[in-house]
Amino acid sequence: GTILSDVIVEVAGKPSFGRQMGSYPILVGIPLVLPAGSVLDAVVVGSLLITLLRASDRVHAACLAQLVNTISAIRTEPGGPAWRQSIFHPFSLTARHAAGDVLRPDLTAPTLDTAKHGTVPVLDAVATWDADARRLAVFVVNRDPDEAVIFEVPLVAFGDARLAQATELADDDRFACNTQDEPDRVVPHAHPRAGPDVPRAVLVLAHVFGLSTAS
Repeated sequence: GTILSDVIVEVAGKPSFGRQMGSYPILVGIPLVLPAGSVLDAVVVGSLLITLLRASDRVHAACLAQLVNTISAIRTEPGGPAWRQSIFHPFSLTARHAAGDVLRPDLTAPTLDTAKHGTVPVLDAVATWDADARRLAVFVVNRDPDEAVIFEVPLVAFGDARLAQATELADDDRFACNTQDEPDRVVPHAHPRAGPDVPRAVLVLAHVFGLSTAS
């Protein structure tokens, strides 16, 4: 038989159903109960969106369904309620806050050894600067599954800018997901250690998709 790797779960249950990236017509049945739309999935989607923003001089439009092989950022049941999956939130935050010119941060970060991709930095980030609104938005992911990382953004190049808000999507359980019974299990929330009192944004990120804005 054929071994299909890197299958993304779309429907949790027994069996669960998922697809590989780039193989949308093929739906795979897996005889296990697997989470769909977990915190881990949200971090991956956030990283994909950061990559797209960095390449916005070449990529002018992209389809969410083909990017993450799912059309279910919002789920529903016949005759029942609708709820947002975890992957909805990084897309929503990025669509709401990314505006103006894309800035590529000069990023210094610890590294992580992976079996498939070799040594990679644990942090990935991009920023946008809206000159008309004088608003900086920084998007960042921490890809380390175990260790928190301190993320610091100096704001001295932006005059008297101060941190206006910091939002994170994170959970102690990286496989946590939203369900019909718990539709708000995984949602963005204010970063607990963010403050506007210094000319830099300093955040502690633990396996998270995060957003900070300064104005």
